[in-house]
Amino acid sequence: MVKQKVVPEQRNIPRAPASSQEPQVNDDLDSVWRALANPIRRRMLDLLRDGPLTTGALNEAFPDHSRFAVMQHLRVLVEGDLVIPRRSGRERFNHLNPVPIQQISDRWVRRYDRHWSHALVDMKTQLESEFDSSGHESDGKSA
Repeated sequence: MVKQKVVPEQRNIPRAPASSQEPQVNDDLDSVWRALANPIRRRMLDLLRDGPLTTGALNEAFPDHSRFAVMQHLRVLVEGDLVIPRRSGRERFNHLNPVPIQQISDRWVRRYDRHWSHALVDMKTQLESEFDSSGHESDGKSA
């Protein structure tokens, strides 16, 4: 008797068509999301927002963490292209790179905020037309 190899059924999942209105952003933002997923790394980015800091200065900002842990967090930020390190003599200055954050904003925030801002303006207009300036419901007749 010959055994037959059982092959699992493959599903054909249709791909969503690319919208011409979507910004053409590199969807390879996994390393950025990974970097942003940790509160320590987000705090590091907050500190770098005010200007570049040396690795030693960042290490001092996290006294509960070892220098090794701070360096590992910085490595993840560099891999996500959120931090650009530059050497100056013996010191390494870490500069914030806001471009990946802007790409995330363009890809995941801006396309949705336009809808909500329009909806809020429409709701404000509707509420203002239903109530007069004294807060009483309007009868819809003008004086």
